[in-house]
Amino acid sequence: MEYRYLGQSGLKVPALGLGTGTFGGQGPLFSAWGQSGTDHARRMIDICLDAGLNLFDSADVYSDGASEAVLGEALAGRRQQAIVSTKVGLRTGSGPNDAGSSRQHLVSAVEASLKRLKTDYIDLLQLHAFDAHTPVEQVLQTLDALVQAGKVRYVGASNFSGWQLMKSLAAADRHGLPRYVANQAYYSLIGRDMEWELMPLGLDQGVGTMVWSPLGWGRLTGKIRRGQPLPEQSRLHQTEQFAPPVAAEHLYKVVDALEAVAQDTGKSVAQVAINWLLQRPTVASVLIGARNEEQLQQNLGAVGWQLSAEQIRLLDDASAVMPPYPYYPYWNGQFSELAPPAVRSSVQTL
Repeated sequence: MEYRYLGQSGLKVPALGLGTGTFGGQGPLFSAWGQSGTDHARRMIDICLDAGLNLFDSADVYSDGASEAVLGEALAGRRQQAIVSTKVGLRTGSGPNDAGSSRQHLVSAVEASLKRLKTDYIDLLQLHAFDAHTPVEQVLQTLDALVQAGKVRYVGASNFSGWQLMKSLAAADRHGLPRYVANQAYYSLIGRDMEWELMPLGLDQGVGTMVWSPLGWGRLTGKIRRGQPLPEQSRLHQTEQFAPPVAAEHLYKVVDALEAVAQDTGKSVAQVAINWLLQRPTVASVLIGARNEEQLQQNLGAVGWQLSAEQIRLLDDASAVMPPYPYYPYWNGQFSELAPPAVRSSVQTL
């Protein structure tokens, strides 16, 4: 397993982390993802640790907290071997303060997560969404108190826009408060929006990217192909309404390129899609998910090798889309000399 620094935190994380949305299996969304109980989760963690994967990511809303509870049980006796990441901030109850990043909610949410995880500290706590109703200074002060109390070691964000993340980082610098070292973002060959703003921000500010849904909500597994019906076992039948949208023809164009590279490398479509992400700027860890041991072993095969420059170019060309204003002039040549060098050399020029 390759290990990478998480932004400018000094913390090293594995290139692949395990997303535990498949643990617990409660509710219409998460039960479609997977229904791993404690025994199955323990076996999956065994495989991960043997492979050098020691980062496990959860959230308090996954299966109404059951994901954290299963993860805590499955890590019993080996907590020190793991980097535990979880997220808070989305609605967890019907009360007026059961959502957001207020001091009231953050403190109670962290206490509840610690209890479910059966641990006295969280390695990486991420805000699951930006709360526009709570001043960023107050949010950071609360996070600072949690860090000072030893309950949280590092803080990060998830699903923030560029201005929201930058405003938070600027406030942290101004007041000497904890900076977000990680940005957990949706990123895949069929969802490259992160490249327009969040990737340059991460490069400039030293924020590491943790990728969620690297296979485009299950669309890049190799099971969805041009001219064929959606496979019966695909979770898209039950969860497509929650997924980031993608035009069918664009999806098939990307899958065609993935299949060509997979044949050339002898790897699976999913392994190629994940390996492409591992070559992208700012990416510290790609969070893989798996319902069973076979899927987990397949995804673990995405590391230990690299795509060639020509193969990356093929995938770049197939997946490229015109960025929205004001980003497209920086990529189509008009303002390209003003774009950050690392981005200009790695992001597709149209």
